[in-house]
Amino acid sequence: MTSALFTRTTPEPRTGRPRDRLMLGAGCVVALFVLLAVLGPLIAPHDPNAVDPLNVNAGPSAAHLFGTDDTGRDILSRLIAGTRASLAAPAVVIAVSTTLGTLLALAAAWFGGWIDRFISGALDVVFGFPGLIMAVLVAAVFGAGLTAPLVALSIAYLPLITRVVRSAAMKERNLPYVSALRLLGAPTTRIWLRHLLPNLLPLVLVQATIGFGYALLDVAAISFLGLGSQPPDPEWGLMVANGSPSILAGHPQQSLYAGLAILVVVVAFNLLGTGLSRRLLGENA
Repeated sequence: MTSALFTRTTPEPRTGRPRDRLMLGAGCVVALFVLLAVLGPLIAPHDPNAVDPLNVNAGPSAAHLFGTDDTGRDILSRLIAGTRASLAAPAVVIAVSTTLGTLLALAAAWFGGWIDRFISGALDVVFGFPGLIMAVLVAAVFGAGLTAPLVALSIAYLPLITRVVRSAAMKERNLPYVSALRLLGAPTTRIWLRHLLPNLLPLVLVQATIGFGYALLDVAAISFLGLGSQPPDPEWGLMVANGSPSILAGHPQQSLYAGLAILVVVVAFNLLGTGLSRRLLGENA
């Protein structure tokens, strides 16, 4: 995952209008999918799990805009209903890894010494295991389902946020205002919550936004392998897997539309994260 570098520069003025519009468009796409996740079951035109054996692998029509799958279920309804599960799982991964990673980064930067060495060494060990492989191994041991893979992915994503935030926290800790607060006897928790965290929040937000796309890909891959969401759940990665046998028969619509949904969301989050990095951290990339 690409890591954003923390710099204390003034955010870029509003001159890069094409890039601003690109970030705004990505933000609108993200907002649209979040809205679908919230309202999905209410606005889906059909029951996403309703089977129609007489209308199997049907093409687009007025009744089924995206066609039907191999059991006659409406693909559009399943895409809309599956937005919630497809976004909620990576959101859990990012929320857990970002929260724990930020706390570990602050502890390592603040206390230093053996605490810093221990945290850094443990994260180096975790970083040596690819997140997807770790999640697959955990799912193979504990059985199919999202709980175990999500825990494994949350642990695997810890180094990605902790390393970057630790580096920024080290710089922040050495600034004069922090030394002044410590000389005045300000409690550590107060310095963390009222000063360090607010200054590090833009960096954390950028890292979480970019990481969301990668987490979505990993969760979709786990479901594609049959180790995550299980039928008949309308989850995008599972829909790609379920539709793959029909591709050679000339009915690629289920895999195609589910894959496109994953692609659009991942690209949107990456563009949004890049834009936020430029706007909040003053980067020119």
